[in-house]
Amino acid sequence: MQKRRTAAALNPPEFLDMGGNSGAEYVHVGDVPSPKSDRSRKVSVLPLVFLIFYEVSGGPFGVEDSVNAAGPLLALLGFLIFPFIWSVPEALITAEMGTMFPENGGYVIWVSSALGPYWGFQQGWMKWLSGVIDNALYPVLFLDYLKSGIPALGGGLPRVVAVLVLTLLLTYMNYRGLTIVGWAAVLLGILSVFPFVVMGFISIPKLEPSRWLVMDLNHVDWNLYLNTLFWNLNYWDSISTLAGEVQNPNKTLPTALFYAVILVVLSYILPLLTGTGAIPLDRELWTDGYFSDIGKTLGGSWLRWWIQAAAATSNMGMFLAEMSSDSFQLLGMAERGMIPEFFAKRSRYGTPLIGILFSASGVILLSWLSFQEIVAAENLLYCVGMILEFIAFVRLRMKYPAASRPYKIPLGTIGSILMCIPPTILICAVVVFSSLKVAAVSFVMLVIGLVMQPCLKHVEKRRWLKFSISSDLPDLHQDTREIAESLME
Repeated sequence: MQKRRTAAALNPPEFLDMGGNSGAEYVHVGDVPSPKSDRSRKVSVLPLVFLIFYEVSGGPFGVEDSVNAAGPLLALLGFLIFPFIWSVPEALITAEMGTMFPENGGYVIWVSSALGPYWGFQQGWMKWLSGVIDNALYPVLFLDYLKSGIPALGGGLPRVVAVLVLTLLLTYMNYRGLTIVGWAAVLLGILSVFPFVVMGFISIPKLEPSRWLVMDLNHVDWNLYLNTLFWNLNYWDSISTLAGEVQNPNKTLPTALFYAVILVVLSYILPLLTGTGAIPLDRELWTDGYFSDIGKTLGGSWLRWWIQAAAATSNMGMFLAEMSSDSFQLLGMAERGMIPEFFAKRSRYGTPLIGILFSASGVILLSWLSFQEIVAAENLLYCVGMILEFIAFVRLRMKYPAASRPYKIPLGTIGSILMCIPPTILICAVVVFSSLKVAAVSFVMLVIGLVMQPCLKHVEKRRWLKFSISSDLPDLHQDTREIAESLME
């Protein structure tokens, strides 16, 4: 985070009229370098765009089920409309809150500042757990795409060794530095998207627009449809956990989110237009991996292999981005004294050493499990975390409307509340469609977090482990009192 920077005032506060706000006073916060700052290690706009791209998407792999569940028209409409219901509000909130609190920890800090450290810890627990569960899928999926060409990777000792080697390799890249991860994400992103650009051009002579309009409301699997949309268009807030590592986050973060939204939506819509418009519809075939079959039909075996290779590289990119987010979140929580101090230890490359090792251990442990229902439980944990973020966003808008917001959504309090209603309704729909078993697993995970925080406080009180708040970070409670006092003057 930028030193002594927060939504509240610094000592001493300085007031500026920002204009266009009826003379309301805003607390001005000066730009101060981050602790242990090294500008050469900071992430710029282009790598950040692709890190967000991989946090959220990674390409069209996995959207095939939307056609299977609802047909071409609803699939296309879903990926055109759903971003305005979910992705855009989440990205806007991330831009505002991420520039308001430009420090590692992201949404944990937002919730802590609005609801207190107890709920901030719960937010961190739920989001970290969902991220590690999510990340454990990618080495397995990477090998699944390769096993058709290398059958030995389908099971047994070769697969176990391959998972370990791949996980260790990608973990080492995270250890070496976020800038390396960011530029690797750029390269992998280009490799993931480019075959679909080629496939789109090849498909033009065969497109029949009438195929895009096919819809049968009597045969829609709403559970699969909504979950597919939700799974492929969430996690915009994950990039906030490493906001302290971004060059000039006040401008870079909103800019990167804007371009990432466009990139993600296009990476879904264009392949769907190609696949549904150039190939006769057979909904049963639209399952994971079907884009490679479409590529073979349109361009031949070479395009099929290219798309499969792109899918494999996409999983590598998603692993790198997710691990960065998870590990910097732990670092941010440690700097706030929420978890033991050793999680704040950085490597000589400026990366969160213990956080990376801890996240990698979770990935290796979970890589051997069956994920069908656990992933659904992870989705529920994510939903609960998002509800806390919406509450924190609205509460801070209501309680501290004049706090410094380098990027501010151009909506008042009522508009902010209204913006959060559609995604909240969507979250409720996802929860309602969940099975009892998934709900039970999620409930157990939530209870673990509720109990863990008091246990860690007891450990801190007994001094069994060391906890500390970084001196380079602002005291949220002190700064909150300062801004409240200044606004009453």
